[in-house]
Amino acid sequence: MPKHVDPVARRRHVVDALFQVVVREGLHRTSLRAVADEAQLNIGSLRHYFASQQDLMRFAMQSMLDRVGSRLLEHVERIGDLGSHPRPEQLQLAAGLLAELLPLDEHRRAEVIVFLDFNTAARTTPAFADLSLQAAEGTRRLLHRVLTRLDATGTLRPGLDLDLEAERLTALLDGLSLSAALHPEILPPQACVDVLQTHLRDLSLPPGTPHSAH
Repeated sequence: MPKHVDPVARRRHVVDALFQVVVREGLHRTSLRAVADEAQLNIGSLRHYFASQQDLMRFAMQSMLDRVGSRLLEHVERIGDLGSHPRPEQLQLAAGLLAELLPLDEHRRAEVIVFLDFNTAARTTPAFADLSLQAAEGTRRLLHRVLTRLDATGTLRPGLDLDLEAERLTALLDGLSLSAALHPEILPPQACVDVLQTHLRDLSLPPGTPHSAH
């Protein structure tokens, strides 16, 4: 009898192989053949799921966005409502949530590298533009939501422009991701976390400041 193949597991296996090829060789050198070899599949099996390299890249990018989104949701569910925690702890929990977007381990580093290569390609490949925009907008919504919640619990300094602060935080995370992915020997994971935590502390009220409505 023919061997049963789980299409979901097979696609996940192919995406993992794609990530490895992109990290090692770069997106511009990634082909269906290279991914098939990495996944130890014949090219015909790969084409059964993906008709072209473009189809494969779109699926990989969407898979990455889904993975990151699932991790963020799990993190949110673990910490619950930020307002239910002591104020000093809220900043640490928020930093832990946002750290899911940084290349702090090999798995997340691979995601960031694929993300960077994909967005570079999206600049000149219209077929990738929608996913690139989706990722950019999704990140900004997340950061704005986190800052809004911290502000509502009285953790942030009064009078901050949250739209502007969300852009500043986006730029910080983008810069940390790029530097840490390209030069981990210069910017190791703990340094990324330290910079992120310091930035959030700079936005917050000094310890012991009474909560005032704003």
